[in-house]
Amino acid sequence: MSEQTPAQPQAATENTENQDGAEQPLHMRTIRSFVLRTGRMTEGQQLAMANVWPRMGLNVENGLLDLAQTFGREAPVVLEIGFGMGDSLVEMAKAEPEKNYIGIEVHTPGVGRLLNNADEQGLGNIRVFEHDAIEVLDKCIPDGSLSTVQLFFPDPWHKKKHHKRRIVKAEFAQAMRKKLKVGGVFHMATDWENYAEHMMDVMSAAEGYQNAAGEGAYSPQPEWRPVTKFQKRGEKLGHGVWDLMFERTE
Repeated sequence: MSEQTPAQPQAATENTENQDGAEQPLHMRTIRSFVLRTGRMTEGQQLAMANVWPRMGLNVENGLLDLAQTFGREAPVVLEIGFGMGDSLVEMAKAEPEKNYIGIEVHTPGVGRLLNNADEQGLGNIRVFEHDAIEVLDKCIPDGSLSTVQLFFPDPWHKKKHHKRRIVKAEFAQAMRKKLKVGGVFHMATDWENYAEHMMDVMSAAEGYQNAAGEGAYSPQPEWRPVTKFQKRGEKLGHGVWDLMFERTE
């Protein structure tokens, strides 16, 4: 997930649950997990936002999705949070046309690039939000509807004083569990060892999950997960890559 920014920052809400699984009242999130920034759009990205968005774009203001109606069919739904420039998401959607994909991204040039590439590939199984993921999950994604949630290479916030900004935390894990089907998978990947350890600690302690690779074990990178530019950058810096896959059990 790149360091991204909507044109106008919007407040996000989180669902939280206590240890007994009871939902707590919504509260305003004051710490963001991404950096607000701007970026230039190419002509192709601008045209895609104008011409393809009406077909593939989704708006938080429209509320809870009817996923079968959104895609025009019943199929497993994969949701990716922070798809960056979208190349790997397009590659996955093309490789697995039997699945429906929803991408969430706040960086407008990335949204434009994904829309442009998906349109050029003739893909009908991708829909996109340009919005904060927490608010999308809260307002638009039905409970128990997702087969997979993907969070690949989120900002590691590697300085200790910034660890509080990391998106993977106990409340976030429970928000994901609420949206996954039983047996659905929360799949994370990072090239920062400390963040991988943090993810493992959070998810191993999270109620209602089991580690698909076994207790305390990282999963091998599946063949269907493309190597992203963030992974390539990390590997050039000598970083390892860690995948974590946790299944919803209840």
